Amino acid sequence: MNRIVRRILVPLTALLVGFLPGVMAVQQAEAVTKMTHSQAASIFRAAGITWSSTGNCSDWNVSTCTSFTNINDTTVYGARTLKQASGCALNITGGTEVGHASGTYSHRNGYKVDFSLYTCIGNYIRGNFTRIADRGDGAAQWRSGAGNIYALESNHWDVTYFNCGGC
Repeated sequence: MNRIVRRILVPLTALLVGFLPGVMAVQQAEAVTKMTHSQAASIFRAAGITWSSTGNCSDWNVSTCTSFTNINDTTVYGARTLKQASGCALNITGGTEVGHASGTYSHRNGYKVDFSLYTCIGNYIRGNFTRIADRGDGAAQWRSGAGNIYALESNHWDVTYFNCGGC
């Protein structure tokens, strides 16, 4: 319900306030909604997205697991949007588990997932997104039309979801 209110009333209020002289409306940033591992796994499963880990586990406190604990809903829905738009197989090899680099837009904070290097998804990213400057570590990067960042690391795609990509 809060999402509906934010998506309808905030822009409507901004529009109406825009007609009043001397008043400026400021759009609020949307709050991040966290999911449990099982909630995210259910959405991924329904979308046909697979996941794997070297440890064959999902404990977010073990680096060899692939966990979705506290993942952002925009990350989950962004991956689903990529799967639907591309028609490619997607396999997640990294989620919110320990062992990734820290930072605001990090795996642990729910903004990132890693995907296996499949030819289909690589071709889709390179063919549909905009090539941007390499990341500080030298990883080649592409930006989607929605603003999400796809970085090609040595053995996987490291993806940062700022939003769900039009879900």
